[in-house]
Amino acid sequence: MAVHPFHLAFPVHDLAAARAFYGGLLGCPEGRSSAEWVDFDLYGHQVVAHLAPHEARAASTNAVDGDQVPVRHFGVVLPMDEWQGLAERLQAAGVRFVIEPHVRFKGEVGEQATMFFLDPSGNALEFKAFRDIASLFAK
Repeated sequence: MAVHPFHLAFPVHDLAAARAFYGGLLGCPEGRSSAEWVDFDLYGHQVVAHLAPHEARAASTNAVDGDQVPVRHFGVVLPMDEWQGLAERLQAAGVRFVIEPHVRFKGEVGEQATMFFLDPSGNALEFKAFRDIASLFAK
């Protein structure tokens, strides 16, 4: 399966806070920008923070394997060792998790490590890793 970079634009209330979070904490290189938006390279994908304070808000949630998962969220599926490293880095930085790093669907098809946290504008991010990446789309 060839993986092509995706593009995602999302609202933020403050571009400086977005730069500190995506560029500083997550280590995403910055691309083009203007006074109203900033491109970031999120593991090879183009995510764009657009200044739109009136649209930045908390997300609704749905139950998934005992957790209340933010409905609006985005993130990346990482190799397990990279996921663990990111979880440790975020914990050391004092990030408040919406859902703490843990393994869900234990012993089932699709077993995965997951964590959810919010950016400064309330956008939810999920980073996950599969014990067996072949089960990414398994039923």
